[in-house]
Amino acid sequence: MSITQAEKGAAFRALHHRDGAFIIPNPFDAGTARLLGYLGFEALATTSAGYAFSLGQRDNTVGREQMMAHVKAIVDATPLPVSADLENGFGDDPETVAETIRQAAAAGLAGCSIEDSTSRADDPIYEHEHAVERMRAAAEVAHALPFPFTLTGRAENYLVGRPDLADTIRRLQSYQEAGADVLYAPGLRTRDDIAAVVRSVDRPVNVVMPLQGVQLTLADLSSLGVKRVSIGSALSRAALGAFLRAAREMKEKGTFTFGEKAVSFRDLSAMF
Repeated sequence: MSITQAEKGAAFRALHHRDGAFIIPNPFDAGTARLLGYLGFEALATTSAGYAFSLGQRDNTVGREQMMAHVKAIVDATPLPVSADLENGFGDDPETVAETIRQAAAAGLAGCSIEDSTSRADDPIYEHEHAVERMRAAAEVAHALPFPFTLTGRAENYLVGRPDLADTIRRLQSYQEAGADVLYAPGLRTRDDIAAVVRSVDRPVNVVMPLQGVQLTLADLSSLGVKRVSIGSALSRAALGAFLRAAREMKEKGTFTFGEKAVSFRDLSAMF
């Protein structure tokens, strides 16, 4: 039985309002999306970095048209709700961000994230009021759709080398007021910082794991009030790590022991 976009949107929204946190893993192609569905996850999120790596590119180098084709391929590969990492909305102005939300809905997504990073090294974060205008434009389109579309507002300070908790909280509070349904500050470094963010807002909070040097479980994050846990490009990088270790073993040692840890052809065929 096919699942409508409205049903996916409602199911995705509901995940954020039940007790405890849920994991939303990040596939980087249709195959990994199907494997995550096979394992029983309830929703998926795309990863802009993981997809870019699969193309042999750096993050933030994939254009909107190509990214929309990618997220639609993920949507078409699974019956699960899918939220997309749509970077900064692929443009500086609020109108471009609004159009990105329209295209996201047309691609079949149940939600997406919009960040306040400019992707410019000399000026990496949008000025506060401009960032709020962009989020408001995204929310106006998202909330006018004929189905629940969950908009995540991202504050990128920590990812661009600005670990300013007070400004990050101020931005998240402003994105909440602008209409974001979920709030997310990737790169928070401590349990106390995560707890402070959760206390400061009244929307569900997403946290990305794993964090370097921080060992927190799903139960730990639930106890802090976190509602959603994503993993960004970590699955992609884990897969590429295994690939590089195998390739180096062949090149440097002339051996093939990596095959002992490979998933069997038969098992993968059964999962697909």
